Amino acid sequence: MKLLQDSLLFLHLVGFGALFGGAFVQLRDNARVVNAAMLHGALVQVVSGILLVGVIEGNGEEINRTKIAVKFTIALVVALVCWVNRRRLRLPSGLFFAVFVLTVANAAVAVFW
Repeated sequence: MKLLQDSLLFLHLVGFGALFGGAFVQLRDNARVVNAAMLHGALVQVVSGILLVGVIEGNGEEINRTKIAVKFTIALVVALVCWVNRRRLRLPSGLFFAVFVLTVANAAVAVFW
């Protein structure tokens, strides 16, 4: 089970890297979009996060449900925004920066809470 938990954590981090990297490379562009890295990274984060919580609880370990609820809510909002806007030719700057800030905030919750 430890190998499964570590593999899911690895996938979760890869999802974050894809989402953050996909957004980061567009910071200097004028026309920002939801690229494939952002979309797939967001989806990987949500799915791997759910599975990771299931494996951790299945092992009988304690889990901070409030922290998980906050992280899940942020990840779900980011994934939904990416999914709904995936075909737009241009993402409004406010929406793009909201996705970027929420992505960083989700990482901050994971590390500092």
